Amino acid sequence: MSTGLARRHRRPLAAAVLVALLAPGLAFAQTAKEKELEARVAQLEQLVQQLVAQQQQSQQQLTQVQAAQAAPTVAAADTKPKIQSTPINIAGNPGTRFSYGGFIKMDAMMTDTTDGEIADGSVGRMFYVPSAIPVGGANEGTDTDFGAQFSRFWFAADTDMDNGKKVKAYLEFDLFGGGNNAFLGNEVATNTHGLTVRHAYVSYDKWLAGQTWSNFQDVAALPDSVDFIGPTEGTIFVRQAQVRYTSGPWSFSVENPETTITPFLNTGARISSDDNLAPDFTARWLKKGDWGHFTVAALLRQFKYENPATGIDDSSTGGAVSVSGKFNLGKNDDIRYMVSGGSGIGRYLGLAIASDVVLDAGGNLEAIDGYGAFAAYRHAFSPKLRSNVFYSMAHFDNDRALTGLNVTERAQSWHANLIYSPFPKLDVGAELIWGQRSLEGEADGDLRRLHTHVKYSF
Repeated sequence: MSTGLARRHRRPLAAAVLVALLAPGLAFAQTAKEKELEARVAQLEQLVQQLVAQQQQSQQQLTQVQAAQAAPTVAAADTKPKIQSTPINIAGNPGTRFSYGGFIKMDAMMTDTTDGEIADGSVGRMFYVPSAIPVGGANEGTDTDFGAQFSRFWFAADTDMDNGKKVKAYLEFDLFGGGNNAFLGNEVATNTHGLTVRHAYVSYDKWLAGQTWSNFQDVAALPDSVDFIGPTEGTIFVRQAQVRYTSGPWSFSVENPETTITPFLNTGARISSDDNLAPDFTARWLKKGDWGHFTVAALLRQFKYENPATGIDDSSTGGAVSVSGKFNLGKNDDIRYMVSGGSGIGRYLGLAIASDVVLDAGGNLEAIDGYGAFAAYRHAFSPKLRSNVFYSMAHFDNDRALTGLNVTERAQSWHANLIYSPFPKLDVGAELIWGQRSLEGEADGDLRRLHTHVKYSF
């Protein structure tokens, strides 16, 4: 088909050329018609130019048709959408490094309490909470609980600045936030749990702003436990919003204030007041080396409560000191410890096992003195097997004339665990717990628990 098309365009061209060659001879033979022949020659030259242009255009069209017939798949492929060849842009500063991690943790436990049952849905059913130990009731048998809500994940973004300093952003969450639905959130059906913010802060050089562990708390002193905290009574344990400055071994912070109050003669529920004007102030000094670490922290607080309905408007102050650390006894052994005490230490010690202050008959705030401590011994039998034994306690000097006899005077517990890691990042552990809580009126209750877990970190 393409050859015939070329032939049809070449025949008019040959005829035109032949006429052009014969025309001058005819003009010499017939001198009288010279002008007429010159005009015809001009017309023929114009016709030849048109024919040449048409032939060139036809040849270009023929070439395009042949190319389309030879490679139809290429043209079709060009019309298909392509996979994005460039990375998805992250809205971070240039040079930012993003990281992600966390762990999956499955807890299973059997709990027996001598003086009543820990209520369904209480946090005391999922980890050791001294204030949740029942006192003055009847033994209702052993309860078994399973859960995965202490699983955790975190995100971090680290950026090296042009001045050589670093900016870090950190977010951490767990699932210990309760169910999202009144029916599906319980243990009847799907055991759903809400997302909970644990940490959310940004740090630059020596400064930190956001929510994280209180500067008054020494996280590095906590023993290796199967329970969520372990030596709860004797542990300073608070996460809250703050602004912190660290320089060398020293760190200072201003942190979110909150006052917990026992009503006069404990005639009502504990009060949580956010009427404070001044933040909580902390200071810490830290020394560490190959031998372990040692640290001393101080806390200064304001307590404040306003209730226009009762006419109460009072404030007072308090403070506390905490000493803690870890001492290595060799490659496979260490001792960890903490001793804390002060006036109005309640909210910071043992998951607020006692209040900060108590109201007297006139509506004035009186700080409650208290102290707590723990000691833990860790031994690694092998790279895959380790054990921890620890004791924890807390004691509060309540004024019975103000608090009455039904507030917690003291709590204590013993823990012993065995943790096996068949391969890195996987822990399978079991922990025996005995705990006791005693009231000012000498009534007490015991807890006995076997707590097991499977935990995989990533």
